[in-house]
Amino acid sequence: MRAIVCTEYGPPEVLQLAQVDKPTPKDGEVLIRIVATTAHVGDVRIRTFDVPRGQRLVARLVLGIRRPKHPILGMELAGEIEAVGTGVTRFSPGDEVFAFTGWPFGGYAEYICLREWPRRSGEKDGLVALKPSTMTFDEAAAGLATGAVVALKVLRAANIRPGQDVLVYGASGSVGTYAVQLAKEFGANVTGVASTANLALVGSLGADTVIDYTTDDGTAAGQSYDVIFDAVDKLPPAQTRWVRKPTGVHLNIVKDSDSGPGATPEDLDYLGKLVEEGKLTAVIDRTYPLEQIVEAHRYVEKGHKRGHVVISVAPGDAGT
Repeated sequence: MRAIVCTEYGPPEVLQLAQVDKPTPKDGEVLIRIVATTAHVGDVRIRTFDVPRGQRLVARLVLGIRRPKHPILGMELAGEIEAVGTGVTRFSPGDEVFAFTGWPFGGYAEYICLREWPRRSGEKDGLVALKPSTMTFDEAAAGLATGAVVALKVLRAANIRPGQDVLVYGASGSVGTYAVQLAKEFGANVTGVASTANLALVGSLGADTVIDYTTDDGTAAGQSYDVIFDAVDKLPPAQTRWVRKPTGVHLNIVKDSDSGPGATPEDLDYLGKLVEEGKLTAVIDRTYPLEQIVEAHRYVEKGHKRGHVVISVAPGDAGT
């Protein structure tokens, strides 16, 4: 099968198209024919070994010393179940699904095997769910099992109540676009902070107020918030202390979401239900074919994408 392998840490050009063995599902696993994946910021960070200095030794041992020990990156996907291993009860061949691949990744390929929930101790942290019927494969791959889950986890931790004021900083990004929509679903009055070019997008997602971060990062006097969610890890808590209500909280995508989505099947079912009801939608900036993965990573590295950058693995099937 075709796959993109990361031959070493470095620039986008280290991603190479190659032929690798097609996997076979083991007991409890499903074989997914991948239709779409994404150029996730996490994949970019692994490729470039973008790790905080104090964590680099451990990261080398986990990810690989000189090159990724698991060279096929790709953290999220949507596709179709082609075969199932013995003992699988939740899925059947032909089911359309979306998934978080977990460790050791593997979405940049034509096929992947993931374990049906519940996974066993010590196994990779993947998760598979049925694709909402109202979503295309491209849309389902675009953060529903990653960005939406992170936004859901963080906002649930804040215990948002109807009528509260919530500020989402980085509202046009992969997590922020979902955070705006979920905060509205929880009944909050939402203020989204984004760049000038993305203000209309954030407003279309339901934000009651939009702020251009080039003139105001949301910390100007005159407004106060019950919850401030920094969805891009760029807004220091000290900077928001004057606009937090007495019981207000500052949440950060890195510190308050743990490592990995950490979702449950119920979480994905809930998100899928919101999609079916028209309350949650994916934002796709642009789409590249698998053969143009280098260009896709180069674009994501610029740091200005809106929502998600999708990679079409199976041409012609992404719109179904």
